[in-house]
Amino acid sequence: MAKILGGRRRPNIIGGLFGWIWLVIILTPIYYMVLASLRTQGDYYKDNPLVPPLKPSMRAYRLVFENDFGRYLLNSAIVTLGAVAILLIVTLMASYVIVRNRGQVAQRLFRVFLLGLAIPAQATIVPLYYMITKMGLYDTLIALVLPSVGFGIPITVLILVNFVRDIPGELFESMTIDGAGNWRTLWNLVLPLSKPAVVTVGIYDALQVWNGFLFPLVLTGKPEVRVLPYSLFTYQGEHGADTPAILAAVVLSALPILAAYIIGRRQLVAGLTAGFGK
Repeated sequence: MAKILGGRRRPNIIGGLFGWIWLVIILTPIYYMVLASLRTQGDYYKDNPLVPPLKPSMRAYRLVFENDFGRYLLNSAIVTLGAVAILLIVTLMASYVIVRNRGQVAQRLFRVFLLGLAIPAQATIVPLYYMITKMGLYDTLIALVLPSVGFGIPITVLILVNFVRDIPGELFESMTIDGAGNWRTLWNLVLPLSKPAVVTVGIYDALQVWNGFLFPLVLTGKPEVRVLPYSLFTYQGEHGADTPAILAAVVLSALPILAAYIIGRRQLVAGLTAGFGK
């Protein structure tokens, strides 16, 4: 941050320097990944990884699309959009009830949600696999949506409850005086004012579901229902991994999340910084 000295703002050189260093640290792996995806497998092992290739090759990207990348991308999009949509609808309603209902049931329900934060997914994978197979959902995309929703509820409710609590009580009272019921108050008041928080948790949950590997590994097997993280196994060759192809798939799989961040970046920043000025 800049300091004010004699009516003029003196730049914080040390802070700016550390900021640029941190930016370089963050961008270096991305830079390496993009360059590596533009090399052939032979050039990858003999060229300097940080020097742009003299003859860029799209072989890795062609190989990715030839290995049903479009199907895996569609599966990941269906699972992510389905899980995030259910999460946002359910958790926004639950957060409204927890904040506006002071009864013991609502508060105990909130504690149950918070208890879910202490349960790792790895500890439940065996009973979860048993439940999915007994329900006849193994090797389906629904088998990936339902657990993603279940494990995303605790943190999503926690964030939304804290945000809904910051809405002034006078606004709720004015809605009640106007004759608005709970549904109208939720959709006309809570949802618009909670938009930054909704976008924040939506992007966070989408990132968790999109990059999820454990559930696809255990709950699916057929190539038809593979998602992007699990599909990287298809680039394992007879003599080892095709690293440029794997990195090309990673670059392509990161583009949808990057696009979601660019679209919702303003709301995301507002949601992350909410409450710091209070």
